[in-house]
Amino acid sequence: MSQYTATAHQPDLRTEIFTPGADEDASTDGRFAKWLDGESIGFHEGTLDPEDVPQYLAAYQADQRVLWGVHDSAQPAEALGAGHPVATYGTMVHPLNVGATQLDAHQITAVTVRPSHRRNGILRSMMMRDLREAKERGLPLAILTASEATIYGRFGFGCATFTQTVEVDVRERFEVTAPRTGTTALVAREHAVNLAERIFDDFQAVTFGSVGRQYAVARRIAGVWGRERPVEDRAVRMAVHYDAAGEPVGFVSYRFAGWETTPYTMKIVDLVASTPSAYLELWRYLGSLDLVERITWDGARRDDALPWALRDRRCYQVKGTDDVLWVRLLDVPVALGKRSYRGSGKVVLEVLDDHGIADGSYRLTVVDGVGTVERAEPAAAPDVTVTVNALGSLYLGGVQASTLAAAGGLTARTDGAVDVLDTLFGRAHEPYCITYF
Repeated sequence: MSQYTATAHQPDLRTEIFTPGADEDASTDGRFAKWLDGESIGFHEGTLDPEDVPQYLAAYQADQRVLWGVHDSAQPAEALGAGHPVATYGTMVHPLNVGATQLDAHQITAVTVRPSHRRNGILRSMMMRDLREAKERGLPLAILTASEATIYGRFGFGCATFTQTVEVDVRERFEVTAPRTGTTALVAREHAVNLAERIFDDFQAVTFGSVGRQYAVARRIAGVWGRERPVEDRAVRMAVHYDAAGEPVGFVSYRFAGWETTPYTMKIVDLVASTPSAYLELWRYLGSLDLVERITWDGARRDDALPWALRDRRCYQVKGTDDVLWVRLLDVPVALGKRSYRGSGKVVLEVLDDHGIADGSYRLTVVDGVGTVERAEPAAAPDVTVTVNALGSLYLGGVQASTLAAAGGLTARTDGAVDVLDTLFGRAHEPYCITYF
């Protein structure tokens, strides 16, 4: 199914929206391949291998992705044809763990605009239409992972989760001091995808802030797909940790950086553990790899337990911090009402949204961690005024209300209101998302 719309002030531009169906053309002449090529141009990737298109199509169908392409019919004769979009945009839906439930989240991905078509309002037109339609479909919030940090704030998104890049020296002084549990084994590639999906589902169920994964992720983790093409990546290995009952509760996927890299380095592709002991056992396994001197990973928690489990915590070095998940509330009562909280309290929030999607005053009442939200009566004075961007950052508790207040995104109107928010939205552990899309 497709939708076609023209841009009123730019009559040569036409937007096509389609969901790849069972009868979608999988050839390089089809609209799907041309859309992929448009996305590849935006992210500076190579042109597609024709034999790869059917596999990408199957993946997008499994994700039930909705694809947007903006086409220009007035380009020079030598340019790529009008069938190749000058801008791309994609969406899908996966669950976000908000504590009390798994909340369906509207995911935005594959956002590109060619340099020749910048500053024409193309992205704004797609984004604002999409956000409003997502709200109409009953999706309470939108999420994305950003290639550039300066783009999405103007659309109401706020940084909500973060990871660290770490380097761990695994030479002689490396030792995990926690008691040993279970067993860890290198698994055959034919079992890796199923195990990766099964273990991640368990991790997703217990990890606040985690987002469900798209079809391709487990295949790249398992080495069934490579980083550049959906063909086997023979450099990737995957080890699984089994608990005392023989249940798989964690995995690590990794690749060697090469003998030309010194110190000799193993790079973690992905590490997922549904229990704290499984996490430490996977690090014990990594620290036992022969000939390896350093492990690098860009997906560690900011409140990582590993350095506290090492005999010498100086083996562990933080090299940087990155934002991962950006959140944009669409339906404030539903989004806040589904989240779990800490303690009890009441607060009236005045939400400022320049786009008019989530603005208004809302009364949040929390009793023993369970929240209810309703629109505040017009006469109710707000306890806090907050931008929709800051509310997106606050939503998962990755940033404290007091920090946002100091940054100017949140203003207290009554004494003690910021402390109430710090308590209600606070968590014992930071939100943690290792799904990029």
